[in-house]
Amino acid sequence: MENKRGHVLAVPYPVQGHITPIRQFCKRLISKGLKTTLTLTTFIFNSIKPDPSGPVSIATISDGYDDHGFDPSGSIHDYLQNLKTFGSKTIADIIRKHQTSDNPITCIVYDAFMPWALDVAREFGLAAAPFFTQSCAVNYVYYLSYINHGISKLPIKDLPFLEFQDLPSFLSAPGSYPAYFEMVLQQFTNFEKADFVLVNTFQELELHEKELLSKVCNVLTIGPTIPSMYLDQRIKSDTDYDLNLFDSKDSAFCTTWLNTKPQGSVVYVAFGSIAKLNNVQMEELASAVSNFSFLWVVRDSEEAKLPSGFLETLDKDKCLVLKWSPQLEVLSNKAIGCFLTHCGWNSTMEALTFGVPMVAMPQWTDQPMDAKYIQDVWEAGVRVKIDNESGIAKREEIESSIKEVMEGEKSKEMKENAKKWRDLAVKSLSEGGSTDVNIDTFVTTAQNK
Repeated sequence: MENKRGHVLAVPYPVQGHITPIRQFCKRLISKGLKTTLTLTTFIFNSIKPDPSGPVSIATISDGYDDHGFDPSGSIHDYLQNLKTFGSKTIADIIRKHQTSDNPITCIVYDAFMPWALDVAREFGLAAAPFFTQSCAVNYVYYLSYINHGISKLPIKDLPFLEFQDLPSFLSAPGSYPAYFEMVLQQFTNFEKADFVLVNTFQELELHEKELLSKVCNVLTIGPTIPSMYLDQRIKSDTDYDLNLFDSKDSAFCTTWLNTKPQGSVVYVAFGSIAKLNNVQMEELASAVSNFSFLWVVRDSEEAKLPSGFLETLDKDKCLVLKWSPQLEVLSNKAIGCFLTHCGWNSTMEALTFGVPMVAMPQWTDQPMDAKYIQDVWEAGVRVKIDNESGIAKREEIESSIKEVMEGEKSKEMKENAKKWRDLAVKSLSEGGSTDVNIDTFVTTAQNK
């Protein structure tokens, strides 16, 4: 019967890199017969006006900043407190609203940055699962830091290959961004009490790390959360992320430009939606990539940091600078030879699942660890060496790293490894694959609560 199929309320942390993977997971759940409702903050909802006819239903919650949104320069501690205060109340309102409907909510999937959502779920007797948007490896290191009140020494017994510079920046640079560090540690305050812990990765990519995390909680790897038509093609309607907080109006032009370029000839450069490079680093990067055919995403807020006259002197046939790009379309284009990336987890997963080797230039949080895995564990790219005195990746290092990935001795091996991970990602999502089985396990619980 319709009212027995289960209804998942999905509650992402309200930034693009967290909304996208949870929304994609919702599409998988719909394909398995569940109803899903995704929450957006009132401010985000009013800003982007999502299509109400999309596959995932939308509901709004409050973070206390409904009219003007949160100013990133403000206190993150105050924001998190308001998100908890207003968010828990408005989530409860949504649950009550659906209690008398044909499809009452049976389960909450909530961003791990919001552990208080578990209390809301339990108040209504619902199943609950935190959704971790970073890798099993990073989550395990954060967990060790949580139970040990900071990792005081290396090597880490279970991950002995990690060095100091490979740790998340909150650990390698103690005292930096204390509110954010507290937020990542708070993920583990009650996670073992949830029905499942969902991680946006796939088992074959992090077999050892998944086993380590499974010793302390009930882990289900449910990734990669890439649109189905790029991988297993089982969900014909799932062709795009289709909910963007950033304007990608250059989409068609970008694809047309790439289609004129030879296979594997273009360096794709993008640092995500949050990372900020200083002026010196931007100048070094601009000088390095100028020796290649490149597509570089430079957000509005970063454009003023480009060297004077840089944009005017570009060969438009060889080089393209955009404010935002349709990253899935770019990475899946045959013209892309490598991805120069900040190593955010979403970008890392996208590159691996499109079989694109990477040049890793991590900036902060989990990115140094992702870069370590890209180079030394998955062997699908190289990490740019940083100058110890200045803390800057110099132009010569960036250029030589690009050359190593594009045409160096190990170039072929990196590309083969990247393709291997793509094949395993497709297999994991296909019928009977590790991710497919895990999602079925979750669906059974979400339906029967």
